[in-house]
Amino acid sequence: MKINTTRFGTISIKEEKIIKMPFGMLGFPEQKKFFILQHQENSPFFWYQSIDDPGLAFVITNPFLFIPEYKIDLEATLKQMSWNGDGNNGYLDLFIVVNIPRGMPHKMTGNFIGPVLVNSKVYEAVQIVLSNSPYTHRFPLFKKN
Repeated sequence: MKINTTRFGTISIKEEKIIKMPFGMLGFPEQKKFFILQHQENSPFFWYQSIDDPGLAFVITNPFLFIPEYKIDLEATLKQMSWNGDGNNGYLDLFIVVNIPRGMPHKMTGNFIGPVLVNSKVYEAVQIVLSNSPYTHRFPLFKKN
């Protein structure tokens, strides 16, 4: 399948690799289909590209690379998405959306209260909203020196 994107031009992806988001992303409820692209080889960052909107792509990364002790309770989400039993089978990937201020990559932040949970077994995802978290939606990824 060929997908037109603003940032990457035309990309070919396998249709079965399209990730469906029944609820969309926060602020973008109509965008329900995405795919993940590696930013660069050996980079911890990926692009979460919308199929519905060629100009919409989020930078995402693994939250545990920046906060190894990061914990969230997935039980309600697994139940809501009918993914019961998939929690410990290696099919779930957790990402955070990254904000990189123009020209200031050292000030990048991550949304640790709105992580994206991707089930690579069924190619579905959901953005979780965490309450009572010690983190924020703009948590600095790099410590100040």
